[in-house]
Amino acid sequence: MNNQLYGNLIFELSKTGRKGYSLPKNPYRHTTDEIPASLRREQEAQLPECDELTVVRHYTNLSHNNFGVNDGFYPLGSCTMKYNPVINEEIAALKSFTGLHPLQPVETCQQALWLYHSLQELLSELTGLSEFTLNPCAGAHGELTGLMVIRAYHQSRGDHQRTKVIIPDSAHGTNPASAAVCGLEIVEVKSKSNGQVDIEDLQRLIEQEGPSIAAMMMTNPNTLGIFEHAIPEITKMVHEAGALMYYDGANLNPMLGACRPGDMGFDVMHINLHKTFSTPHGGGGPGSGPVGVRKGLEPFLPTPRVIKTDNGFEVNTGDDGQSLGSIGSFFGNFTVMVKAYVYILSLGREQMKMVGPLATLNANYIKESLKDVYELPIEGLCKHEFVFDGLKDKSTGVTTMDVAKRLLDYGYHAPTIYFPLLFHESLMIEPTENESKETLDGFIAVMRKIAEEAKTDPEMVKSAPHTTPTYKQMLNDNN
Repeated sequence: MNNQLYGNLIFELSKTGRKGYSLPKNPYRHTTDEIPASLRREQEAQLPECDELTVVRHYTNLSHNNFGVNDGFYPLGSCTMKYNPVINEEIAALKSFTGLHPLQPVETCQQALWLYHSLQELLSELTGLSEFTLNPCAGAHGELTGLMVIRAYHQSRGDHQRTKVIIPDSAHGTNPASAAVCGLEIVEVKSKSNGQVDIEDLQRLIEQEGPSIAAMMMTNPNTLGIFEHAIPEITKMVHEAGALMYYDGANLNPMLGACRPGDMGFDVMHINLHKTFSTPHGGGGPGSGPVGVRKGLEPFLPTPRVIKTDNGFEVNTGDDGQSLGSIGSFFGNFTVMVKAYVYILSLGREQMKMVGPLATLNANYIKESLKDVYELPIEGLCKHEFVFDGLKDKSTGVTTMDVAKRLLDYGYHAPTIYFPLLFHESLMIEPTENESKETLDGFIAVMRKIAEEAKTDPEMVKSAPHTTPTYKQMLNDNN
């Protein structure tokens, strides 16, 4: 590899007067004189000047340092790098979708509205809820929207004192953040040693806070990858207290084909559409966080709403006094919805039923294969993910961070580390349902090798990565 192109900024490769393009003269150049002086640059923009080959090689070399689901195994799972079939991208890139404008007449985009409405119906069927809105643009945005629905419901009944939300200590960090943004107060319920909600502590909180509780938020399976077996009892307790149950659907993968939140007694939920239904959002976007509600709560969903009529589809932007109003511009990230819709249709009813069982199988296979060398704080069946508390042999001094960096040398992206906060050396592994046994076996072998290296040569593990390109190494190579 040419060191001149490896590790440099594009500006450092710039040579005065060198160009990689040829453009026709601007016939409107004289009109720039009409731009007020206060809005014009005092000098030309300082842009890099490079020939075409230098630009292409520079960015191609940089791209080789990226790691994605197309390059290798991504054991931090469906949060950011779940498999995204190429057909999803092909359909979402059709000009008939990408050329749409949210302000064009409704009669000119009937098929797009049909897709939008059809996806809502599919999500309702998959989750056991009555109706969905696809407007929220991310998982946390969905949480906020769902909580706003709950708040609007209580206020419509004149129940203004319900300002508190019960959240387990094992919840996703966005749960308390979303509640706070919604103007609600967080009340934490403890977990037991088995990682599940402590029913006795929940009972105490309900007796203490009863009339002020608006809802209880639950992630299921929880952040430890454990299914909350006491959900029927919990929903009964919360409902009897006059509050609603909120389902954080970020971990919905292992539930598909196994059970539905609506059937468990949940009133409101959000789905990380980009997570469960294939669109990876590594790098921060795009995402989508549809919110579903049980029957009776539909009027509180945000606008605009797509309504099916005898004459096609209409867009309802009005406020009938119950809707919480708009929670963003237009209809959210539409192409993410297209990808999710294609993904669901591609799998079909029978294959969709396999998503949950396969996610559970893969996670348990890795867990059982490594628990003799990595500390498993909670025994038993997990769902789509599980958490180790670092290496079992603590005497080596090798930390979870060291293990994660050493994994990079073997061509694997690191799992989620130091989360959840319940354990000091958390290593959360989520393989997703689409990985083959051969891929899992390769990862298991490398994790075992690192555990052995920690015993025989701990300093080598602590100083990793050794062969993975880093910015510091690129600078050294260039010098």
